[in-house]
Amino acid sequence: MSAPVALYVDPEGMDLPIGLLSEAGFVPRIANPRGEAELIEVVRATQPRALLVSYLPVTDSVLAAAPELGIVSVGAVGYDCVDVAAATRRGVWVTNVPDAATDEVATHALSMALALVRHLPFLDRQVRDGGWDYEATGAPKPLAELTLGIVGLGRIGRRLAELARGLFGAVVGHDPVVEERKWPGAVRRMEFEECLRASDVLSLHVPLSADTTSLLDARTLALLPVGAFVVNVSRGRLIDRDALLAALDSGAIAGAAVDVADPEPPASDDPLRHHPRVLITPHAAFYSARALRNYALMQAANVIAWHHEGSPNTPVNDPRGR
Repeated sequence: MSAPVALYVDPEGMDLPIGLLSEAGFVPRIANPRGEAELIEVVRATQPRALLVSYLPVTDSVLAAAPELGIVSVGAVGYDCVDVAAATRRGVWVTNVPDAATDEVATHALSMALALVRHLPFLDRQVRDGGWDYEATGAPKPLAELTLGIVGLGRIGRRLAELARGLFGAVVGHDPVVEERKWPGAVRRMEFEECLRASDVLSLHVPLSADTTSLLDARTLALLPVGAFVVNVSRGRLIDRDALLAALDSGAIAGAAVDVADPEPPASDDPLRHHPRVLITPHAAFYSARALRNYALMQAANVIAWHHEGSPNTPVNDPRGR
């Protein structure tokens, strides 16, 4: 029997641990398909037992093209690129990397929040446009008078709460999944809408799902205090873009900082790129040399653990129960 293939399809410039996969008994392959059709062709041609992916959509059609596929290992925290239900039906494990860049993403979110509160991106634009007026954007409020709201108290949300403790006047949060015994003591627990009403700065840290798509829409954005700020380093579709832009234009929301968009990259004429009240970065919150190493190693480790032990280290499903 020939050695199983481990196929990377969008390695995103990572230093791939090819040697580890080879030592584990795999034949590593690397491809760079663009879109579902090309991915199906590559998968059909290579027939991998393990598929290592970052963001390319792994649909039921992709899974059907590789009947012997046993695992889809996602090299990111978010795994919304994979049809998990279809994978489970087909007996395929799906894994993610939940803790490779916790500090990086939490620090990025806090940096964005502080930049908004101090009006840094708005004052920067004013100076670059020829101005020199510290009163141009109004007086910023002191952090001690502001409440930070965190929706999603997983690893990154909890780390953000730790970093923000002592900076903001209060930190509140919402997460229906986190057990009481694991709830961070410095964060006041609230229901979702209560959390929004209390948040002068709101930071999103939840996975994308059917329940969280457009979590912030016209109705929920209107619950925030007038002049609030919004930070999103999770997934673009958590926020209804048109509703956010309308709230920014009306002044209901004073500013937004986003590290994610839908699609990515946004079109050159997308208002998110040009809106004067938006701070935007190119999905960079995770980025550091350390994080890239961690992502690559943990992604491969899931495949190796599954191959040797029958189950991966950080699964998001269990196809044995189907």
